[in-house]
Amino acid sequence: MYMKKILFLFLAVIGCGLHAQQPFSSGMNKEDITKVCNAVAEWQINHQSEVRHHPLDWTNGALYRGMTEWSKVSGNKSCYDFVRTIGEKHNWNMWDRVYHADDICVGQAFIEMYRKFDDKRMLQPVLERAYYVASHPSKALLQKTDAIGTTERWSWADALFMAPPVYAALYTMTGDKIYLDYLDSEYKACVDSLYDEEEHLFYRDNKRIPVREKNGSKQFWGRGNGWVFAGLPLIIDNLPLDCPSRNYYMRLFVDMAEAVRNTQCKDGDWRTSLLDPGSYTMPENSCSAFMCFGIAWGLRNGYLPQRTYKPVLEKGWQSLIKAVHADGKFGYIQPVGAAPKAAGFDATDVYGVGAFLLAGSELYKLAK
Repeated sequence: MYMKKILFLFLAVIGCGLHAQQPFSSGMNKEDITKVCNAVAEWQINHQSEVRHHPLDWTNGALYRGMTEWSKVSGNKSCYDFVRTIGEKHNWNMWDRVYHADDICVGQAFIEMYRKFDDKRMLQPVLERAYYVASHPSKALLQKTDAIGTTERWSWADALFMAPPVYAALYTMTGDKIYLDYLDSEYKACVDSLYDEEEHLFYRDNKRIPVREKNGSKQFWGRGNGWVFAGLPLIIDNLPLDCPSRNYYMRLFVDMAEAVRNTQCKDGDWRTSLLDPGSYTMPENSCSAFMCFGIAWGLRNGYLPQRTYKPVLEKGWQSLIKAVHADGKFGYIQPVGAAPKAAGFDATDVYGVGAFLLAGSELYKLAK
């Protein structure tokens, strides 16, 4: 009887150990990357009917961009089909607020769909929206505390992911300098108002500049900085090599990369408060995935040194894989917000999935 009990306990421990193993490998080869990214994309597609956000909302705009990038590099046709279904249902249109950066975010994916399928219906609405805004720029104050500027100007850090890649792409596609002029003017004004030259990080908006965390540090929201850091490659990739503005965005990217590297935690993740990681001790994976995307892009293009940043990417990717459930659900994603908040293993949202697929797409390109 005693031996049977010992055997039972031994088998139970082994069983628990097997159950606790990661369902996906964090190997940075095409096979492992494809397996986990396909699972994450499939889970989201199958659960999209449960998403509360409007299909043309910025949250889904980030998801669609991740879907189109993953489909582009991997050949996963279901991701293109998913975005096409959304686009056709809404006639490839934007949401209602003409000047609001969030409401043109879906245009990023619609531009990529046009580039793939050469269907002008996919491009026309975003082209018309962007041209109107660029040719009639808002005169409101660029401040989140201004009644009009809060929506008509790029007055918060997230905006630097939402809208700028659209204007960069349209400039290159059309050759019309009005898009580049608007992009440069509005982007630089936002940087001047929210970028901390000492820390090389962004305040989420002007209301957050005086805020201090529990440890006395300035409040730099993880996902807010993730939006900016991930948006820069999407801008730079859409600007010609001889475009004078390109150097401005490259310098900002390299400066931010050092701050991103320095705020990575020992387990490879980034936290919701970058300078006070102890305030929330769990990963925040919409931030972490955006950071991994940016670093992978920088490594692939030779803008970041391999010796310094490859270990950062490896640790970051390993941390992300730990948050992927066996069925493909991606966890530790902070809900919609504007400041650091907690998120658990079961917390997911579409923009985090989009960020993960962007990261996976870059890793796939890097893989030997």
